[in-house]
Amino acid sequence: MFAVTATRIDPEDPLTGLTLGQRPDPEAPDGWTVVTVRATALNHHDLWTLKGVGIRQERLPIILGCDAAGVDEDGNEVIVHAVIGEGADETLDPHRSLLSEVHDGTFAERVAVPRRNLVPKPAALSFEEAACLPTAWLTAYRMLFERAGLEPGSTVLVQGAGGGVATALIVLGRAGGYRVWVTSRSEDKRRRALELGADQVFDSGARLPERVDAVMETVGQATWAHSLKALRPGGRVVVSGATSGAVPPADLNRVFFLQLSVAGSTMGTREQLGRLARFLEQTGTRPLIDRVLPLTEARAGFAAMRDGDVFGKVVFTLPG
Repeated sequence: MFAVTATRIDPEDPLTGLTLGQRPDPEAPDGWTVVTVRATALNHHDLWTLKGVGIRQERLPIILGCDAAGVDEDGNEVIVHAVIGEGADETLDPHRSLLSEVHDGTFAERVAVPRRNLVPKPAALSFEEAACLPTAWLTAYRMLFERAGLEPGSTVLVQGAGGGVATALIVLGRAGGYRVWVTSRSEDKRRRALELGADQVFDSGARLPERVDAVMETVGQATWAHSLKALRPGGRVVVSGATSGAVPPADLNRVFFLQLSVAGSTMGTREQLGRLARFLEQTGTRPLIDRVLPLTEARAGFAAMRDGDVFGKVVFTLPG
């Protein structure tokens, strides 16, 4: 089968380790099944794997990709939950992993996954839209509706516009009844965030009209000080990743008055993925897709993400 594989680690030039070509068909052990992939979405996790973040050279080659929507062996249209783990909340399993960390991922014509990881795809969602949900959109859903602890009408600050999680936070926050403010260094991305539904946009680090109820923090070092200053007493910073570098030590005089909630790198549970899909179905909300490419052109999608030339999700499709 055709697949996109990580074959070597290079922190300085990650795309040198990206290999497109034939790989053996997956085999499903007991309790697992094989899904025929129709669409799969790119995440920073895939680029980080090529840089050697969270994986060692001895695990390679491994097929990349966490997200997928496709058809199971019984002909059902499904979304693949990317967290491989046990228990009622698999994200709490100390031995959990994501697809493409221990087991081959979704950038392939077929992928083997535990049966419990399959969530029905609503007919209202296309395969391309459904493929965006398991990582970035599920992370945003959990950040907003579980970790933030907010009522509708609250003000949420999203640090950094453009990436998959950030655009999902804007769209979901708007649909959930929040007032959404967004920061970005890019004037073009600020404009696009307004078009997407943000109530106000600001240059990165700008003084805000008032303090906010919660900050959605995915950037890290570059925005952390601003996140603390922007928060009202008793507000909450919800952290999910740090694309600009590790979060530095906080000002303890301010930390005393805030709550810190870590959404984690494992997105959400299978049940939350199902609720997210139903939320989109019921509200008519849809993921923002930056571009759709055939999987055979995956290198172009990786290059766009590496260069920061993405607003929304990059989706790869397969014939079907």
